[in-house]
Amino acid sequence: MSNAVLEMRGVTKEFRGVPAIQSIDFTLRDGEVHALLGENGAGKSTLSKILAGVHHPTSGDLLMDDRPLVLSTPADALHKGIAMVFQETNLVPSMTVAQNIYLGDEKLLNRLRGLYIQAQQFLQSLNFHVDPMALVSELGAAQKQMVEIARAVHHKARIIIFDEPTATLTPEEKHHFFNLVRRLKQQGVSIVFISHALEEALALSDRITVLRDGQHVVTDDTRNFDRHKIIQAMVGRTLSGDLYGTGGQQDRAVRRPGRRVLSVQNVSMGRIVRNTSFSVFSGQVTGFFGLVGAGRTETLKIIAGAHKRDTFFGGEVVFEGRRVRYRVPRKAVRDGIVYVTEDRKIEGFFETMSIAENIHMGHLATGTNPLSIVSMREARAMAAEWIKALDVKAIDGNARIIELSGGNQQKVVIAKALIQKPKLIIFDEPTRGVDVGAIVEIHGLINRLADEGIAVVVISSYLPEIMNLSDRILIARQGKIVEEMDRREANEQKIMYAAVH
Repeated sequence: MSNAVLEMRGVTKEFRGVPAIQSIDFTLRDGEVHALLGENGAGKSTLSKILAGVHHPTSGDLLMDDRPLVLSTPADALHKGIAMVFQETNLVPSMTVAQNIYLGDEKLLNRLRGLYIQAQQFLQSLNFHVDPMALVSELGAAQKQMVEIARAVHHKARIIIFDEPTATLTPEEKHHFFNLVRRLKQQGVSIVFISHALEEALALSDRITVLRDGQHVVTDDTRNFDRHKIIQAMVGRTLSGDLYGTGGQQDRAVRRPGRRVLSVQNVSMGRIVRNTSFSVFSGQVTGFFGLVGAGRTETLKIIAGAHKRDTFFGGEVVFEGRRVRYRVPRKAVRDGIVYVTEDRKIEGFFETMSIAENIHMGHLATGTNPLSIVSMREARAMAAEWIKALDVKAIDGNARIIELSGGNQQKVVIAKALIQKPKLIIFDEPTRGVDVGAIVEIHGLINRLADEGIAVVVISSYLPEIMNLSDRILIARQGKIVEEMDRREANEQKIMYAAVH
């Protein structure tokens, strides 16, 4: 048995008097991959942020190499050999990829050209295809995640904590990441791996710890777990329905298309979106799949008014039988098009505001309140209704959204969208960083919206999710829709072949 490199003994962390984790014992052995699993709100991120120096425990002890460990800041943790790749990226948007990787580890005199060459070689060694000279603000969520991982590996930490590292990566990129983790393990690095993809935890880890409601449930060798046992430990029950359609949703009838809500013809935006055409129908879920750089998000952001298509030869967008060209999202929202972003932290909510204020901001965006008069009584009433409808786990509507777990933040972002009463709703990676219980709830919500006659678009990098939710599947490659499939004729091999070749 390997020696313990890091220990938590009886650790409790409280926020505003409410415990996020209680009396947790956790041991990380030298050179092991330890998966940390649990539903949103179970305490995984709180535990990992204590290990990374972000939070300080209310009570309990930390030990490293059997010696007391006190971490004052993340920089202090990094100095002591503990690095963390956060679920929500913490990069400097105005700096380049190379500058972010070497941030805090710069030499006294730097030549930018040499820095970029060094970063290029380092990224290639990790099989990450990211331009070291690109500004971080120009990157998509998946590429930002690659930069975060590269930065952690560069610091040669003894312990690396990965919080949802694969949530935005394609299957090929996940394969490279798993190989990287195995190489780090061979080098003696200890890894805490937090993921909602149970198959990844079972394939990659040596041991698994499950948390529920801030308390330790079980720790055991991975070989003693299977998917069913993990889910039962996580939620305290067997989930109704079969996640990702391996026996439940997959058997449902494909919904027939209703009226044509959206028609897109030859839409272009520089070199990112190129002459792409497709349609979306009411009462159906239209799935968008493609590898990173395929232009999925950019295409749908054009529809929602967040991006502008080319002024000349930019194509045509027809919504509800009327030609439209949205230059800002506000006009799209007022016409009934709502976009639920893949990056909730940056684009999805106002982190300094409460749940009630965030949801009410969605209501104000519809323009039904032309004077923008804010009634906090009305805002709290709306929040209470949506908190109950989407089962958001929070003390009350006055809680700050930044204090919620990732899955509950996602539910608030969805509530902010649904309060706008959309005719077309676009979900971009709707279950990124969301636990199995919440995935079932969000999938059920998406299906209900389609059943009610709303046109629904789901962008996802996870093929089982696309297969489970979609009635029609559109595959994008190099900025263009290259193939359309009915769910009944589609399989993972056909979809991936279309996305790659």
